[in-house]
This record gives sequence, C-alpha cells and structure tokens, in this order.
Amino acid sequence: MTVAPGHFHAALVQKRALYGIDPRTHVYAPLDDDTLAHLARITAFNNRRDHPTSWEVDLRAGADYLERFAREQPGNAVVLSGRNRPKIDLMRLAASNCLPVIADKPWIIEHSDFPKLDALFKEAELREVFMWDMLTERFEITNWLVREFARDADLFGSWQVGTPDEPALWMRSVHFLKKLVNGRPLVRPWWWFDPTVSGEAMADVGTHLADLSMWITAPDQAIDYATQIQMLAADRAPLVLTREQFGAATNLGAFPEELRPYVRGGNLHYAGNNTATYSLRGVHVKLETAWGFESPMGGDTHACVARGTKATITIRQQPSGRPEIFVTATDPAHHAEMLDRLRGRCSVLQRDFAGMSVSDLGTEAHVIIPDAWRASHEDHFAAVMDEFVRYFHAPRAIPPWERPNALARYYITTKAVELARQAS
Repeated sequence: MTVAPGHFHAALVQKRALYGIDPRTHVYAPLDDDTLAHLARITAFNNRRDHPTSWEVDLRAGADYLERFAREQPGNAVVLSGRNRPKIDLMRLAASNCLPVIADKPWIIEHSDFPKLDALFKEAELREVFMWDMLTERFEITNWLVREFARDADLFGSWQVGTPDEPALWMRSVHFLKKLVNGRPLVRPWWWFDPTVSGEAMADVGTHLADLSMWITAPDQAIDYATQIQMLAADRAPLVLTREQFGAATNLGAFPEELRPYVRGGNLHYAGNNTATYSLRGVHVKLETAWGFESPMGGDTHACVARGTKATITIRQQPSGRPEIFVTATDPAHHAEMLDRLRGRCSVLQRDFAGMSVSDLGTEAHVIIPDAWRASHEDHFAAVMDEFVRYFHAPRAIPPWERPNALARYYITTKAVELARQAS
C-alpha cells in the first residue's frame, strides 16, 4: 500500500518488479496533482520498451483516504514518500495497525518532533513491526568503498580526531532542482519549496550524509545520540530563485500564496543550503548540503574526505559527472607502502567486484571501478526495496544498531537546523 505519494521516490521503489512483491498495489491518497503524477510514473514503468513492469493499481482516492487506509488494509506493507512534515504521523498510524513501513527520508524535519520518532520505535516494537529508511546512498559504490577502506587498519590506520575547521570526515552533497527522472523532466510540487512542509536542506537530503557519517566512521556499531554526539555549529543560507526558475521547476506561472513569506524582491528564498559540524564519538565531522537550479554536469554531486592516521580517502566528482575514489598516504614518504596495501585490499574485493584495479598517479592512487558496478541513483531504490523485502520475511535479521542510529541521524539533522536558525 502506498499512502499520499507526493514525492517521486514513491514510484521509484516500483521502477522494476521485485521477487516477493505482489503486482497489485493499493494507493490511498487525495485525488490531487501529486497522486496523478505518481500514477503517471507507474504507467510509464509499465509502458516502457525495455523490461516493462506489470503493476496493477487499485486507487482509493478521496478526502477520507486515511480513514479508509486504517480500516481496509488490503496489503501488508506500506510505502511512504510525500510531504515530509506529516510523515511521522502516517508512520505511527501504520505502526499502530501492525504494518511495516518503508519510508523515504526525512521522517522528521523539526527537532520538536523528535519525541514522536522515539514513540514510533516503541510502538513498532510493541506491534512487532519495523520501520525502514530509503537510505539509497549506502548502495552508491564509492560510499561503500570508502567504508571498506576506512575499516582496514593496515591501509587507513585509525580515524584522526580532526578539528571543527579541519574535520576528520567532510562530506558535501549538491542537489539540483531541474533534472530528469526516468528520462523525463521532473515537475516539483509547490510545497517542495515550503520549509514548514519539506524542511530545510540539512533536514531533508542531509539525512543521507548524517547516516553515512556513522556508517563510515563506526560501521556496524550503535550510536547513542545523547552521549556520543556533540553538536558544535551549524549555519544556513538560501538559494534565491527567480519567478522564471520557479516556473521551470514547477510548471507554475506565479508563486502561490503559501510561499509568499519566502518571497523577497520578487525572488523566492528557498532553504536549500546548510552546514553541520559535530563530534561523533570524538571524531570531528562536517556536513554540507546545497541546492542549485540546474547541474552543469547533468546530475547531483557528492564529495567526501576521510582522514586516517595512515591514509586519506577522497571522493571527487569528475568533469564527466562520475564520482571517483582517490587514496593518499598521510605521510608522502609511505606512498609505495600505501599503494601496496590498497592493491591488496582491492584484490580481496575482486570476489565481489571483479575488475577493480588501482592506478598509481604518483602522489595519490586512483581506484578504478568497472562500469558494471556503477548504478544510477534511481537504480538504488530497487536495492533498498530488495533489502526491505528480505527483512520483511526475516525481521530478526535486522542489525541491532539500525534503530539507535536512526534516532542518531535525525538528531543530527534536526538539531543542526535548530542551531542554524538560532545563529542566523
């Protein structure tokens, strides 16, 4: 069952058919533009030339869609990806009806809603169901390799402590409003630009970075947000959009009344840029989230610097738009030693990633990732859905650190937004 699918990610989990998922899907939603856009995306998947899907949609739309959802329940799992602020209440409704949920980030966008997140997990535990986040960035091969290399003590050493000005882990994510989804121009709803509905950038796309910061620095370990995270600083700045740019992103000819509070001098000030600096188990981390109008490279970008006592691992976006991994010895005199260890590690990974190799660039090494192991952002949603189906059938296999780390990542994002507002 899909409830209130206002975001295109609700459709992307159905971009391809997966074993274990019935082709009949039930959509509970208001009969509005968001719902019609969702149905159009599912239709496009069914009608494409290569590997078409065969979804059957049972649409149950109307003002009473939530009452019907709670009462009828023709399915046994829920997909949520829409307006962000009410999402946590929809998750709690599903949990109270003993339904597992796969929900797109963010689950909460304001720190005042953090108690609801804690209550959600308690309800889910009571009902013996689980809540799953669409953490697609864990399936990006470059992020996965940074995690693998950083946990290799012979190659990476231990984590440097860093400082707020020179953190041991730095990540920057840049997203763009104008893009293609499933080969078609994406039309964004007006509420996307309302921070009270969709949240500021750090509360939204920053969820991925906050998750990766724990996933990389403390793999397979639970993080206690109350004792192991210390928020240090945060700031914010708007992305200024002209009326023409807003129209190109939304197909609307004017700013709606709901966005008037954010219009200044005839331009829309979108809450698209944030930073967060914090200490995570003693390791200094800095996250940067940014939005632009249109990408010069054709897609979103991601950058990362992870500093160890023996090596520094970097993800750099290339002019082609493709992210690549580079490794540098912390002490240049140990370059040859680092190169041997990196090649040894890649040799071990050949069992899963055949064709991976290392190129010596003199002062750093470039990890060559075969095209076969590259996947698009859209393809990552199938991987997340596959994971959800596995845990649906074996919920006790869910790692015990997932729940505390979910609390921790939303503590980081919402607390950062709160701190940035106080500082501005």
